Amino acid sequence: MAENEIDFGYERIQKKEKAERVKSLFRNVASKYDLMNDLMSGGLHRIWKHEFAKALPYRGGNTYLDVAGGTGDIATLILKNLEKYGLQGRVIISDINEGMLEEGLRRAPNLSLDWTCGDAESLPFPDNFMDVYTIAFGLRNVTDKNKALQEAFRVLKPGGKFYCLEFSKVRDCLSPFYDLYSFKIVPKIGRIVAQDENAYRYLVESIRMFPNQETLKSMIENAGFQATSYKNLSQGIVAIHEGRKG
Repeated sequence: MAENEIDFGYERIQKKEKAERVKSLFRNVASKYDLMNDLMSGGLHRIWKHEFAKALPYRGGNTYLDVAGGTGDIATLILKNLEKYGLQGRVIISDINEGMLEEGLRRAPNLSLDWTCGDAESLPFPDNFMDVYTIAFGLRNVTDKNKALQEAFRVLKPGGKFYCLEFSKVRDCLSPFYDLYSFKIVPKIGRIVAQDENAYRYLVESIRMFPNQETLKSMIENAGFQATSYKNLSQGIVAIHEGRKG
């Protein structure tokens, strides 16, 4: 395996190409992305995201950074939870893809969210700045996942919390059915709804190439985080990982 190559689903490409290909992919499906998530997951992605947002610590004055925040669904849930608890806080969305951010702004122009175009591997924020860092269904699309985890550690304050929601390894008894649905049905939904079968074939393949629960936990620890743990949802279809900066 060449050192300058990286996976793009099951395809091997030059590392320098991946970021632009991911940007192009999400730019093309931005307007249909949330609808596609509903169709592919049967609405489960909304339950997963609510569970994820509910797991975060809520304190007045906290600054929350949602990386690969796309159209702002996680950031919106964070903002609503702050309001529910009667708390004031700052919620920042960072995404490398301008098209996804523009779609989010179009849908929710009046929400008190900060929208920032930024790369998870090189965030445009100072050291020790955030109280909470979140990334939901975005880490698997990053070229250098270890570098992104190191950036998360850098921008968090001491005592700050890291949270990741990502597809993971399902229980073995579910694998045959999950594979059949993923590889045979999801790309066809992508072709019909988003007119982009290849984009959704890549998304399915990228899930299979992503580290399993224990491997990701070790990667988070190697980035410097302590008190790491994970929680499986829906039999391990997705998992919530967390850690604390010293």
